[in-house]
Amino acid sequence: FGEAVVAWINLIDGETADEEEIRQYSNDQIAYYKVPKHIMIVDEFPLTVTGKIQKFVMRDKTILSLKAGNITPD
Repeated sequence: FGEAVVAWINLIDGETADEEEIRQYSNDQIAYYKVPKHIMIVDEFPLTVTGKIQKFVMRDKTILSLKAGNITPD
């Protein structure tokens, strides 16, 4: 539908990972078409007052990051 898979990842305190490690792990664990095209490592997810993740906010922030060049399109 013209959309690409983007993984938003919030690492556990004290853990480190980079995009390449996450992409390699994904390649080893899931089907190739499910591997995220873009990976964003974030400190927190946008939440509603009831604690649900706001996916539309994540989508909008991802689009802005792509347009600003913060995420390189593959």
